[in-house]
Amino acid sequence: MKKITLLMFGLIQTFAFSQTQDLTTLAAGDHVGMNALFDDKDNLYGYVSLYSYGKSGEKAKKFEYVILDKNLNPVANREFEGDITAASYRGYVDFKGQIILKPSMMDYSLVKSREIFTPVSMVIDPKTNTITRKIYYDYLEDGTFKEINEPKSWKEQRKENRDEKKEKGYNYVSAVGELKEGGYFAIEYKDYGKYQNSNNLIRFDTNKKEVWRYKYNTEGSKKIFTTLSVLERDENYMYCVMKKVNEKDKTFSLLVIDMKTGKEASNKPITGLSDDAIDNIDSFYSDYRKLDNDKTFDDKVVLLGRNYNNSDFVGFARMMVDKSNFTTDTKVINFDPNIAAFLPKVDKNGFVENGYMLQTKDMYFMNDGSVGILSEKYKPAGQYTAPKTTDLVYIYTDKDFKVKNVQVFEKEKSKWVNSDYLFSQYLNGGKDVVFFYRDYQKDEVTKQKRWNLFINTIIDGKFKQEIIPISEKDNYTVIPYVGKEGYILLREYNEKEKFNKIRFEKLNY
Repeated sequence: MKKITLLMFGLIQTFAFSQTQDLTTLAAGDHVGMNALFDDKDNLYGYVSLYSYGKSGEKAKKFEYVILDKNLNPVANREFEGDITAASYRGYVDFKGQIILKPSMMDYSLVKSREIFTPVSMVIDPKTNTITRKIYYDYLEDGTFKEINEPKSWKEQRKENRDEKKEKGYNYVSAVGELKEGGYFAIEYKDYGKYQNSNNLIRFDTNKKEVWRYKYNTEGSKKIFTTLSVLERDENYMYCVMKKVNEKDKTFSLLVIDMKTGKEASNKPITGLSDDAIDNIDSFYSDYRKLDNDKTFDDKVVLLGRNYNNSDFVGFARMMVDKSNFTTDTKVINFDPNIAAFLPKVDKNGFVENGYMLQTKDMYFMNDGSVGILSEKYKPAGQYTAPKTTDLVYIYTDKDFKVKNVQVFEKEKSKWVNSDYLFSQYLNGGKDVVFFYRDYQKDEVTKQKRWNLFINTIIDGKFKQEIIPISEKDNYTVIPYVGKEGYILLREYNEKEKFNKIRFEKLNY
């Protein structure tokens, strides 16, 4: 282990800033991943770089983490024993200020198939530079908690589920999480396979004593049942979409639960959207990836989903929850006529020219309720053709969710990739946004394609673009990462030459 002496994260402001870093010199293991860390306000906290040393026990593998501050100074590192089925980890900062290393990839190569189990997360305390296994709890049907020390194999879990279903006719399902305000929160229900019932939301104090219980779907069946989707929660209220189904009839309401008492603070109907749009408003998947489709402000929660007509995707739906009076405001924009007024080639289902479709890549929520929607023209792979992407399309709406502008960012056609879009960042306290994409463009003189990074800002509703040529040596790969505001982080590596460096590039906005 290569020792890094500074352990206390946050003390680096008095040290010289490092604008570059060689990842190969930070630890002796094989580099298996790196990602940016953000605090609970979505501010850049720093970076975590992970290294693997291979199998170290029957069910263990040795890793090492290195924490970098947002100026790339290494501030903490430590070796640790992770589960043998973990290939790598992805870090995030929880509400306690701890850095959680969550397994991001599975490693099936070192265990037999019957012994495969889900690896657990690890918890880093930045104040002491110590790391421990994350503690999980099971809430049992008899009302007690059980600490989970070692995960069971998938084979064991399947057998237990089969045996329980055979004995009881259902599987008891529960999940437990910690609350920022202190204590725990659990959900439980009985799963009969084709339907569920006996659903409960339960709050516990720090001693795991029940504080309140909210019951719903008590007698649920195949044709008559109730579901709850939690949209947001703070220390005062939990905001949920309640769906009641009676045969083919569906009704939806915004259910607000008082977090201190478990009582209903409000239960008002949700109208103005199709059943499919409301039913899916809490999530947004695109290209098999879940997008972050909501943002919470002091006075409201804003969500963006798909709008449907007879189950066909025809546009976008915005739902805004007012936290002061528990009302909902719902609005839609459709490809035709709303977006087609600015992008004439788009049809009612989001398809554009030559078989390309608008595939949603990201969405940005502004303080006034306006939403930016970024899509990419994408053509899926055919039986004998490669997947392709071309231009990016930015749909900018106003506070009333009316299309204000559509900006097309033209770029070269890319084959064998699902996207040239990279990532985005909010600017100026969430008022503005910047997003990044890459493009291989042909040089008019040499006819060689070169790598260009496109930086696109929307500040005060105005678009601005900056282009940075990225020089890439033969057999070297450059990967951009989120940087501190005003910068982008570039990682350049070549596995054969053991070259793996990161550096900041200043942006002009």
